[in-house]
Amino acid sequence: MDDPIALECKAITKRFDSLTAVNQLSFSVQEKDVFALIGPNGAGKSTLMKMLTTLMPPTEGDALINQVSILKNPAKVREIIGYVPQLISADGSLTGYENLLLFAKLYRIPKNEREKRIQESLETMGLSTVAHRYVNEYSGGMIRRLEIILAMLHKPRVLFLDEPTSGLDPVARKAVWDHLELIQKRDGVTIILTTHDMLEADYLCNKVAIMLKGKIVQMGTAKALKSALGENATLNDVFIQYAGNSIEADHAYKEIASRRRTEGERGS
Repeated sequence: MDDPIALECKAITKRFDSLTAVNQLSFSVQEKDVFALIGPNGAGKSTLMKMLTTLMPPTEGDALINQVSILKNPAKVREIIGYVPQLISADGSLTGYENLLLFAKLYRIPKNEREKRIQESLETMGLSTVAHRYVNEYSGGMIRRLEIILAMLHKPRVLFLDEPTSGLDPVARKAVWDHLELIQKRDGVTIILTTHDMLEADYLCNKVAIMLKGKIVQMGTAKALKSALGENATLNDVFIQYAGNSIEADHAYKEIASRRRTEGERGS
């Protein structure tokens, strides 16, 4: 029997004036899946993530996260998801522990549970020994692991990660992968991530969707997608097969960024 649905997108669309960044996407992700959205710059991955995490309203369509609508009940959605954005979200002027304590209070975690949950999380992510150091002294990999703890502290059912290992060296990247794998198996959380790293998608994810120009052009297990191209095919081969040259998409990315700035200035 299949696991219940953690995410269901229903013709979700985002337009910036005449540019359609996400175009009528309808797909689902099962509970406990680790699901990757891959595609060139400008494909619409981050725009989709921002809609699913209620940071940006869709132009049309809707999405249900554990049966909760991002349109009708965004506050409830924020209670049941965790989100790690591309940009650093931890406060560098605080210690790792102070960041966690602040988030615990913001998430209204009961006072008698906070300390245990914080200490267990630090231990799980291998940060216990640096808990009382300022975050601006952390390495990139340590910051990323702290941000994952922050996003998981309230025990969400779905964790969104936007390029979780971008800019990390191979050792730090592998450490983040290992810790994500650990918390996914331990907590049964559904993980949805964007990445440009085909090795990351292949290592972490049981399902992969390739986005291009706001649409999903192919989706399936990494194994099945590779097998369809031949015995020795890699996920990079799959990406090239379906996403092709990214020059046009890079141009679209710049246009989308410009549209977002315009919309922000209007206060939309």
